[in-house]
Amino acid sequence: MTTFPENMTAIEIAEFGPPDGLRPTQRPTPQAQHGEVLIKVAAAGINRPDVMQRTGNYPPPPGASDIPGLEVAGEVVQVGPGVDNLALGDTVCALVAGGGYAEYCPAPAVLCLPVPTKLSFTEAAALPETFFTVWTNLFQRGGLQGGESILIHGGSSGIGTTAIQLAKAFGARVFATAGNDEKCRACEKLGAERAINYRNEDFAAVIADATSGQGVDLILDMVGGDYVKPNINSLAVEGRLVQIATLHGPKVPDFNILPIMMKRLTLTGSTLRPRTVAQKAVIADELRAKVWPLLETGAVGPVMDQSFALAEAAAAHSRMEGSEHIGKIVLTV
Repeated sequence: MTTFPENMTAIEIAEFGPPDGLRPTQRPTPQAQHGEVLIKVAAAGINRPDVMQRTGNYPPPPGASDIPGLEVAGEVVQVGPGVDNLALGDTVCALVAGGGYAEYCPAPAVLCLPVPTKLSFTEAAALPETFFTVWTNLFQRGGLQGGESILIHGGSSGIGTTAIQLAKAFGARVFATAGNDEKCRACEKLGAERAINYRNEDFAAVIADATSGQGVDLILDMVGGDYVKPNINSLAVEGRLVQIATLHGPKVPDFNILPIMMKRLTLTGSTLRPRTVAQKAVIADELRAKVWPLLETGAVGPVMDQSFALAEAAAAHSRMEGSEHIGKIVLTV
């Protein structure tokens, strides 16, 4: 019988605000409940929602841990009742609603995916949040098809680097935006036909030129605010805009809806964390069938920026907020 320490080290949000509000603490070691497994965490991914939670702007959903962290990788050390698809010793990465910045983390068994054989735990911890998010928004909501074109904003982020690779792997023509020339080159190396430096280029003008005025079929945007109008201008007839965050704010002044009607556009969006386990399990099943084989062959993979020890979570958040990173930032336990 596996035994666990009564308490574990975790990172809590001791006070809302700057990164130094993240501090190591001792918490009772959780137990796997019905439908869950307990994972001994080897690594945990850092994501923008963690930063928002730390600043007090994204509270965890009801019933979720107040410990930040939405994705982990490690070994299954306890199997809860009702679980028959996982066993002790399995190595998995998992999407969780919170609790990832810790030595142990419970996860719904249906949201656990095997660690690809070519990847380390650190790399595997960079997969769930970004791959779940990209798959549901590009393919389930956005309906991206081979032969279509897509513009991905924030192309050098964890979401962006994943979206570029998956869009390219499934046959799309890919454009991306990023904040400097180094990031643009990274996007092009991953498969973007043209990366646009938004600090000195007008992305709508570049897209119009590159598509002979037709526009792109799909845009994945996490900026919002002043990007909405040029996004709509950059969409082709029957184009789709998928909104997944609002870094420039959720409101659009003097918004004209006529282009939506004239071009028969679809504006949609989603959040991932508040969805039910059953809803997320549908995404997990599609990832297992359609994307995990690509990870196994190395056709796609996580782009890693930097890893930090669990106790250095504040430094990891500072790295993310500095926006110099390319790809994923991960905590190692």
